[in-house]
Amino acid sequence: MGVLNLTPDSFSDGGRLDAPGAVVRQARRMLAQGAALLDLGAQSTRPGAAMVGPQEERRRLLPALQALQPLRVDHPQLLISVDTFEASVAEAALAAGADWINDVRGANRTAGAAGGTLRDPAMLRLIAATGCPYVLMHSRGTSQTMDSLAAYSDVVAEVRAELEAASEAALAAGVKPEQLVWDPGLGFAKTTEQNLELLRRLPELSHAYPLLVGPSRKRFIGAVLNEPRPRARLWGTAAVCALAVSRGARVLRVHDVGPIVQVAAMGAAL
Repeated sequence: MGVLNLTPDSFSDGGRLDAPGAVVRQARRMLAQGAALLDLGAQSTRPGAAMVGPQEERRRLLPALQALQPLRVDHPQLLISVDTFEASVAEAALAAGADWINDVRGANRTAGAAGGTLRDPAMLRLIAATGCPYVLMHSRGTSQTMDSLAAYSDVVAEVRAELEAASEAALAAGVKPEQLVWDPGLGFAKTTEQNLELLRRLPELSHAYPLLVGPSRKRFIGAVLNEPRPRARLWGTAAVCALAVSRGARVLRVHDVGPIVQVAAMGAAL
């Protein structure tokens, strides 16, 4: 899964894809390098990111999504995922040709300011009605609060329990089991050591649903390598991806598609 950030403030490549033409050029490169999915995001979810609201998210997203549709002529197997936690954005994206919804709040148990869940209550109804694949990512809090919520007695057991609870809620809303993909949410309300523990014990999360892992260029890799530059964390990302493949990951969400396609192919062969 190749990452296409349509935001000016994403942590590693914000502002690079600021027009549909740039998105299409990057998408073509990723497809040539072996990407099977493209994941478009128009709301940054990095720690501290400001929420822009669904109207601005749609304004950023829809022209790029529509510009990608002609690529299906040469790439009929192309799948396009949209990274959003807003049901209205997901609905517009699916109507404009998206295939998957990747929801960073899909397994977010944290209560909102008024006591309600941070998950959009309309999202599960939409996913059930459309039948599209749906990535449930584990997270806690918002971009402003997640770092303060990384408190676990057993991070793997608690992440698994919260993913299971979110899955049960989805099934109760009419979502079919074959629509669901789990993402442990590396970097979202987790410390460096907690991220490493999740990766060490990844098989404990890979038995129920297909597992997506998104380590690309993340802060915990920079902490281990003492590398403050996100784009210089390729080899740390590659190491995580090789381990993830060996421990059950089915989808790798990355910025550097070409090198990681090779890592995944070699890891799978081994």
